[in-house]
Amino acid sequence: MTRGVLVMAYGTPRDLDDVEPYYTDIRRGRPPTPEQLEELTARYAAIGGRSPLLEMTEAQAKGIAERTGVTTFIGQKHAAPFIPDAIAAMAADGVHEAVGLVLAPHFSTMSIGDYERRVEAAGAEAGWAGSVAMVRSWHLEPGYLDFLQGALEDALGRVGGPDGTTVLFTAHSLPRRILEAGDPYPDQLAETSSAVADRCGLSSWQVGWQSAGRTADPWLGPDVLEILEDLASKGARAVVVCPCGFVADHLEVLYDLDIEASARAEELGVAFARTRSPNDDPGFLDALAAVVMRRFEEG
Repeated sequence: MTRGVLVMAYGTPRDLDDVEPYYTDIRRGRPPTPEQLEELTARYAAIGGRSPLLEMTEAQAKGIAERTGVTTFIGQKHAAPFIPDAIAAMAADGVHEAVGLVLAPHFSTMSIGDYERRVEAAGAEAGWAGSVAMVRSWHLEPGYLDFLQGALEDALGRVGGPDGTTVLFTAHSLPRRILEAGDPYPDQLAETSSAVADRCGLSSWQVGWQSAGRTADPWLGPDVLEILEDLASKGARAVVVCPCGFVADHLEVLYDLDIEASARAEELGVAFARTRSPNDDPGFLDALAAVVMRRFEEG
């Protein structure tokens, strides 16, 4: 039986001209207003005109393939290659058994659960006879925690050490309605954060949220910018943000943290650093490969 690994990510526009169709896809076919488009385009322009997310996703998929000996197929939610494209490619290659890995460590019905539903729908529409065993979360994978520990220790060194420094562990905010159904997303983020804090012997740390959508629904908080204001008012010397919900450099890291949050911290007179992203770090790729192979073994 031919095996494959379906590696999934959110997707990103390839250039500034691609921002509008990308944004329209996110909005389920509804084009953004001119103001919304201008704002998002300006954010991509501020990080150089494009995000490196696709290249990082490709590098991560390649690393998994090299370590597992199993062919990887990339499927994205909002940009080509889309998840149905990956399902079609697996069917054409004769893949019958696949593991689905979303490049996000924490489970939510609105994140990993959505990818799972998209995979099922794409398989049914294509009439594909194969199956995809989803990895639902890997937020306590030892190799992932190893990477976060090393990255955090490096970042703490850039702000003069842990004394007087507060560490913020962050992930992408989601609408608060997920809490009504007992969604595990906030708890899993807290578990990752606590595990890394224990490894690093932190005395001052907390969980925060970032990059909330601009909708009428309330989103999980507090937001990073709000936390920075609060910490500054209490005399914090430095803040290190560890965006452990993200595994690659992209807009939410390169703009929301490196530009927006960093500028706010400077205004507040607080030293600021951000931990490096996993990207194609060899140890991190070892961890992803281990997650995939364990899922194959589980069946």
